[in-house]
Amino acid sequence: MTHKPRVIAMLATPGVQLLDVAGPLDVFAEANVQAGLALYEPRVVATRAGELRSSSGVRLAPDSVLGRGDDQRFDTLLVAGSPHADQEQFTPPTLEWLRRHARIARRYGSVCSGAFMLAAAGLLERRRVTTHWAVAERLASEYPGTQVDVDAIFVRDGKLRTAAGVTAGLDMALALVEEDHGHELATAVAAQLVMFFRRPGGQLSFSRHGEAVPAGRSALQEVQRWVAAHPAEDHSIAALSARMHLSPRHFARLFRSEVGMTPAAWVEASRIANARRLLEGEHAAPKQVAALCGFADADTLRRAFRRHVGITPAEYRKRYTG
Repeated sequence: MTHKPRVIAMLATPGVQLLDVAGPLDVFAEANVQAGLALYEPRVVATRAGELRSSSGVRLAPDSVLGRGDDQRFDTLLVAGSPHADQEQFTPPTLEWLRRHARIARRYGSVCSGAFMLAAAGLLERRRVTTHWAVAERLASEYPGTQVDVDAIFVRDGKLRTAAGVTAGLDMALALVEEDHGHELATAVAAQLVMFFRRPGGQLSFSRHGEAVPAGRSALQEVQRWVAAHPAEDHSIAALSARMHLSPRHFARLFRSEVGMTPAAWVEASRIANARRLLEGEHAAPKQVAALCGFADADTLRRAFRRHVGITPAEYRKRYTG
């Protein structure tokens, strides 16, 4: 019986993030090498004719252009993201092509912000998905029928697969190889590409979203800058309100109204931001980080850090210091 490789199509638009395309397709190509057999046929499909210039300036020569002799059925159809995919207006022919091919493919999905094209085509309605943390809230807001998991590296929902930002496309592709050909081949691919077989933690450990940024009237921003510059000081409502010469009750109400969170929540977020910067270095121990950032002890820091970042301070430090 003749073996027929699974066709993996990556749909790419002008300005595409190069790694969104190359990363996953390299995983499938490496699966071919490790198996000693053409299990997959990676292909790049462009939304328009001609060379495709990526966001980095590198040019791609697509294998085909949608709507031009590409009526074959793809095994897997993925949409690559781009730095501005959340702001793009996709043409009706592109969205119709995507809907038609997603229906007949064995599975379909997106890498990073490519989820916006799937959403525009109506393919994410009532689905659980993920995308890059920086645009996840916008995806959820513009497509309220979609359940967006902000922390997930990749998500499987029926025949739909979605990956978070950029390198998460490799994680998703590796999971697809495991689905198709088992654990042993997938681990061999991961070893050859020097990547995690199961990446620890979620994407929030990479996110800077939610960091405390000064907001509100200038007097409030001055207080917030003081907090950020002196994280170990007393930042109780009584202490902060005194700096603005307001009653604690009036200060708390004003802060929440103009900043959008309570003073305590802002102070904790600011202290976590300081802790992250210290942990990205190599010197301060967790106990020292806790003291320098205003936490009662290392255990209090650990609980708050896990709540904000999704992993422990020790796990976070390993990502930056090895």
